[in-house]
Amino acid sequence: MYGEEYALASTYAISNAFRSEMAYATKQLGRIFHKTLQHVRLGSDQLLKELGLPRSTWPTIRLNFPYDAPTLIGRFDFAYTEQGLKMLEFNSDTPTGIVEAFYTNGKVCEALGKQDPNEKENLKIKAGFQRILSLYQKLGYNTKQIHFSSLNWHEEDKGTTLYLLRESGLSAVYTPLHQIGVKEDGVYAWDEQKLQEIEVNVWYRLHALEILAEDQDVDGYATGKHLLRLIADQKLGIINPPSGFIGQTKALQALIWMLHESNLFFTAEEKEIIQTYMLPTYLDNPFLKKEAYVRKPILGREGGAVTLFDDKGDLIDKDKEENYWDQAMIYQKYMPLQPIQTETLKGTYEGQLLWGSFLIDGEPSAIIARVDQGITSNLSHFLPIELKD
Repeated sequence: MYGEEYALASTYAISNAFRSEMAYATKQLGRIFHKTLQHVRLGSDQLLKELGLPRSTWPTIRLNFPYDAPTLIGRFDFAYTEQGLKMLEFNSDTPTGIVEAFYTNGKVCEALGKQDPNEKENLKIKAGFQRILSLYQKLGYNTKQIHFSSLNWHEEDKGTTLYLLRESGLSAVYTPLHQIGVKEDGVYAWDEQKLQEIEVNVWYRLHALEILAEDQDVDGYATGKHLLRLIADQKLGIINPPSGFIGQTKALQALIWMLHESNLFFTAEEKEIIQTYMLPTYLDNPFLKKEAYVRKPILGREGGAVTLFDDKGDLIDKDKEENYWDQAMIYQKYMPLQPIQTETLKGTYEGQLLWGSFLIDGEPSAIIARVDQGITSNLSHFLPIELKD
C-alpha cells in the first residue's frame, strides 16, 4: 500500500486461551459501552459538547433507535501488556481492517496449512446486517433501496465497502459518495446507467459522521447537515447506526473511567471488567511528571495526532501527519505494546504488536494483528495470525 509492504507473509501463533480471553473482553466491553452510550444519548447539550460530538449530529444521536448493541461493526484495539489485555480505544463508527481479518487471514492460513482463528466469522457479518435491516423494517422504515457508499478513489475504503456489501447478503448496490445527494424529502443516488436519481432508504457508509457533518456541495450547500436532519427525521436508515458515533469519541472512555472511579452507574461486575481491561483515561491531564501517558485526539484515527510522554513529561514519540491536531484531547495511561520480531521483504523487522478485536452486532468476532514502531499508523504491517494450542 502506497509503495510500502503491508501484508506480511508469515504468521503469528496464538493460543485458544488468548483467543477466548480477547473474545470475552470484547463482549463485556461492548456491553459497558452500550449501557453508557444509551444514557449519553439522553444527556444534556453540555455533555454532548464535552464529548466532542458536533452540534449538527445531536438530533441524530438522540434518535430513539432500540438497538441492543453499541454498533453493528466495531473494533476494539488492545495492547497485550505485563498486566494482561488493555483496551486502548473503540473504533465504533467506521472501522477498517475488515477484509484482512475476515478474509485475507483465512487465505494465508489455508496456503500455509495453518488453523485460522477467524474461520467462519464472516457469517456474523451477514447475520448482523440482516438483523439490523429487520429492525428498521419493524420500525416502519422503507428498506427497498439499500446503498453502500465510500470514496470510490480510496482503494482500501472501496474494497472494504464492496466486501461488506457482498457478505451482507442484502439486495444492495454500491454508490460512490460523490453520487449521493439530498432533496428536501430524502436522499438520492445518481444512477449512471439509467441516468436518473434513485431514492436511498438504507445507507451503509464508510464515511465518519463528524466528516459528514462538515460536508458541502461544490456550491457550498451544507449537504452533510441536511442529510443528518433526514436521519434524525427517520427518513433514512444508516449503518452503522447513530449509536456507533457516540462510541467513537475517546472522551466516552474518560466518562466511563470517571463513573468507575466515582462508584456510580456501574455494577460491581462491570467495575471489575473496567478495572481489568480499560486504562485510566481523563479529559484533563493528571499524569504530568508522575507517570507516562498518551495524548490522543478524541475523534482521531490511525494514530493521527497521538503523542507519547514519559513519566517526566518528556516527549517519547509523536505522530508525523497533519490531521486531528486541532481537536480536543484525552489523556490515557501509557502501556507499552508487546515487542515483536517478524520477517519482511527488507529483512527482520523489530516492532510492536497491536491487536484489533471486532464486535459484530454485539458479539465478539474476528481479530487482527498489526505491527508498527511507536505509534500504530495507517501504514502499519498486517501480520496474519494462526491458532495453535
